[in-house]
Formats: sequence, C-alpha cells, structure tokens
Amino acid sequence: MTSRAIFFTARGTIRGFWRVGLFCVAVAGCWVVAASLLSPVLVWIYRVIGLRSVSSDGWVEVAALLGGHRIALLWADKRPWSDVGLGHQAAHPRLLARGFALGALGIGIPVVCLIACGWLVRAPAVGAGLSTGPEAWAGAAVRVSTFLLPAALAEELLARGYVFTVIRDAAGWGWSLSATSIGFGLLHIANNGATEMSLALVMLAGVLLGLVRIATRSLYAAWAAHFAWNWTMAVVFHVAVSGYPLESPAYRYVDAGPNWATGGAWGPEAGIPAGLSMVVIIGYLMARQRRRQEGETWPNG
Repeated sequence: MTSRAIFFTARGTIRGFWRVGLFCVAVAGCWVVAASLLSPVLVWIYRVIGLRSVSSDGWVEVAALLGGHRIALLWADKRPWSDVGLGHQAAHPRLLARGFALGALGIGIPVVCLIACGWLVRAPAVGAGLSTGPEAWAGAAVRVSTFLLPAALAEELLARGYVFTVIRDAAGWGWSLSATSIGFGLLHIANNGATEMSLALVMLAGVLLGLVRIATRSLYAAWAAHFAWNWTMAVVFHVAVSGYPLESPAYRYVDAGPNWATGGAWGPEAGIPAGLSMVVIIGYLMARQRRRQEGETWPNG
C-alpha cells in the first residue's frame, strides 16, 4: 500500500476515517469559537426575553456541529448541504410536518395506551409555592421547548448528519444505519435510569430516525421527528425524557405500572409499548420506500 493509498481511495477521494477525523477536529474548533462568541450573546438574549433559566449550551453545540459540517463538506468533500440532508428542498414544510407527526404519534399513542390501562396516572404538580395555572403551564412549555429544540438538532447532526453520510459512502446505507443507531444508543448510556432495555430501545429509535432521514432525504425531517417525540413526552404528558424529568407545572403523569411497560425512571420510551410503536413506524417507512423505489436501491441522501 502506498502512502497515498492510506489517505485516498482508488477514486481519488479522501478515505472515510480521515473525513470523520477532519470533521471532529473542525467541530472542536468551531465549538471553541461558538462558546466564546455565541454563548454570551445567547445568554443576553435569553435574559431579555425572560428565559434566564434556559441553558444556551444546546445552540452552541448546534453551531459547532454546523460549522464542522460546513468545513468538512467544503474542504474534504466539495459537496453541497443536500448531501447530508440539509439542502433547502429538505426543509420543505411537508417533510417537517411528516417528521413531526411520526414523532408525536410514535410516542403519544403508547403513552395514551398506558394511561388507559392505568399504568400511568395523572398527579398534581408538587413543590412549595409552585404555580399551577395556565400561565405557568405556558411558560414551562416555552422553556422546555426552547431547551428541547436545539438538543434534538444537535443529536441529529451528530448521529445522522455528516458521519452518517461518510459511512454510507464507504459501506452503504445498511451499515450507516446500524453503526449510527448503536452510537446513538451509547450516547445515552450515562443517563439517569439507563438499563439494557432503555439503551436497546434508544438504538431502535436511532433506526427509526435514520429511516426518516433516508426516506425523506431530509435531516430536518429527522430533527422534527426527534423534537416531536421528546416534546410530546415533556410538554403534553410531563413524563421523563430519556431518564430526566423536566419542568412540569399543573400536572404530571407518574409511573403506576410494571417497568417493562412504563419504562420506569427512564420514561415511557423505554417500555415495550413504545418499542412496538417504533417497530410499526419502521415497517411503514420501509414498506413505503420499497413501494416507491421498486427495483431500485435506497436513496443516498
């Protein structure tokens, strides 16, 4: 093997390992810049609009990841944003609505079933001096949404953005979907209440989100699905999201059933009903794609 072959493929393109390495270095550099320049501005904006308690770290991570994407695409690949599902067509409202609906229904239906079975029960908000009126609910919804929106985007950029595309180029969409879904699950290994089942179901969620990315050619759609999934749990039902309970005035739904169904401390997304819901959606996405691409390979984007 020549020294050139270590860095380049036979087609003259940079090998995937070095492309990912460049991306990681670029993200690290962009994070330093974003933390220094963007974070103070966001803190000031949040303070002005009354969101002092909301961390700006999520948008700093998003800025760093977007910067890493731009540098890697421009320097290493010389490809457009559409190659990672971030082109302007990928942001079509129809795709965003489809992604949001899949995420909201994907977890909303299992939670409603758990409530109907009496395995999740409604309880009043707790806390000394806690306000529980409509204004308190609306304020909490804004704060939680402001936190969840960049968090979902950052995870999608990391798991189903540039790295997803590099693995796809090197080994095909199947390996890309598998590798990034496993990595997505391992990102949550230190979360509160993590178990083998919760991590396995997060990996299954990674498959679902990856299929949204593949079927729609839109990372924005995967972001919408991811955000809707978390938002439905946190804002509508006030249950834990990936092991972390968020602000929940007025009411919350508490565990009153077996952990295999309710997910225990992790929340309903670690229960069998949520897993079955994800399997149904995955089957739907695969069947729909196969009908549309009869006799063809899955889309690259």
